[in-house]
Amino acid sequence: MADPLSSGLLKPGYENPDYENSSYRNKKLCRIRTVTAFLVLDKDRAAWKTEITKASKFCRELATTFFENGYTVQTIRIVTNPFGEFLNTDTLETAKTDLAYISELLRTDPMPNLRIRFAIGEAKTEAEIKLLPALIHDYGDLCNACVNIGLDDHGVLDNNLITHSAQTVKEISRLTPRGEGNFNFTVNFNCAPLIPYFPAGFHRRELGNCFVVGLETPDLLVQVLKEFNESHPDLDHNTGFRGYFEAMSTALQHHCSQILTIIDRADVDDSFRFAGIDSSAAPSKDCASLAEVYELMGVEYFGAAGTVEASSLLTKVFKSIQGTNLVGFSGLMLAVTEDEGLAEGTRKSDFDIRALLTFSSVCGIGLDTVPIPGDTSVEKISAIMRDTGTMAFRLNKPLTVRLFPVPGLEAGDLTAFESDDLCNCAVMAVP
Repeated sequence: MADPLSSGLLKPGYENPDYENSSYRNKKLCRIRTVTAFLVLDKDRAAWKTEITKASKFCRELATTFFENGYTVQTIRIVTNPFGEFLNTDTLETAKTDLAYISELLRTDPMPNLRIRFAIGEAKTEAEIKLLPALIHDYGDLCNACVNIGLDDHGVLDNNLITHSAQTVKEISRLTPRGEGNFNFTVNFNCAPLIPYFPAGFHRRELGNCFVVGLETPDLLVQVLKEFNESHPDLDHNTGFRGYFEAMSTALQHHCSQILTIIDRADVDDSFRFAGIDSSAAPSKDCASLAEVYELMGVEYFGAAGTVEASSLLTKVFKSIQGTNLVGFSGLMLAVTEDEGLAEGTRKSDFDIRALLTFSSVCGIGLDTVPIPGDTSVEKISAIMRDTGTMAFRLNKPLTVRLFPVPGLEAGDLTAFESDDLCNCAVMAVP
C-alpha cells in the first residue's frame, strides 16, 4: 500500500501514529461481525459435547477480550466439516435427532447479549441436499448450510447438483414463513473454506481446528469518505479516487492491525489456529449502507453509471490489507436485503439482477439475499445459478447465490419480512 502522506492527499497527522484523535481510529466504527471457529466433528457422538463446548468457550473468551479492548463483537459462530461426515443422515429423523442434540449443546451457558450461530458445513450429495429444507425449517440459525458446485472435466458446471439446489431453494421457500429460511442456505461457486460469514462458510477436516475474524465496516468507510471529501473538495476524478483508496485502506489497515495485536496477546485456547481475517465490509441493517459509500465516491446512486468503477476500487481496498492472511471473500459484499440502502434501491428500481451480476465481475459476492417472485421456476433459478457460477470460474473469484423466492409475490411487489436480519425490498424479476 502506498504511503498515504507521500501523495500529499491526506493531511499531516491523518496517519501519524501519535495522532490519537483521528476519528477513523474510533473502534465503534469498526465492529467485529463474527468470531468464527472452524471445528472438525466425527461420527463419535459422545465426543461432540467436548468439541462443541471447547469451540463455544474459545469464541466467548476471544469475544470478551475484544470487548475489553473496545471492539464490539456481534456474533460468535461455529462451522463444521461437511455434515455427512458426522450427522447420521440415514433418514431425516436421525439427522434431526443429531441436530437437536447439537442445538441443545449450543444453548448451554450462552454469553449474554451475544448471538451464536452454527453452520453444519456443506451438503455434498443429492441425498444430503434433500435433507436441508426440513432441517433448516426446524433449526434455522443453528443449521446454516451450503452446496459447493464444481466443474466437470470439460469445464462445465455440475447442473445436476445445481438443479437439486434450486429445488431446495423452492422447498425452503414453501416450508418457511415468507420464504425467510433461504437466509440459511446458499450455493457457492469457486469458494474456498474458511469463509466466516453464513451460510457460505464451510470447513474441511484436513485444515484442523482454527478461527477467522470477520468485520462490519460500512460505518468506518462512510466516516472516512465524509472527512476526505470535506478536506479535499476540488480534486479531479483520478486524484480523488486515489485519495479514496488511500484513506479507506489506511483506516481499515489501522483496525486490522489493532485486531491482530489483540489476537496475538489474547489468553485463549491455542488449539484453535488463527487462519486470518475476512476484510469484507459485510453490511447489515444496523450500520451505514454501502449505497452511501458509493454516493460519497461520486456515484449518483448505487446502480448508476460509475457503479462498476467504484465497486472495483472498493474491492482493491479490501484486498490491500497487510500483515495477515486474507481469507473468505475479503471483498465487496452486496447483500440486498441486509442493507437498507440497497433495499431502497430495489424499491426505486435503481438496479436489477443483471446489474448485480455485472457488478460481481469486479467484486463479489454474487447474488446475495435477492428476493424473487415466488413462482420462479426451478429451471430459471438453475439458469441464474449457472450464469453466476460461470462468472465465478471464468473470472477466478468466489461468488454465491442466495435467492429468496417469496410465496405469493410478483416482481415489483414489496416483501414483508419479519426477521430482524432482513430489510424489506421490491421483489426482483429473474430475466
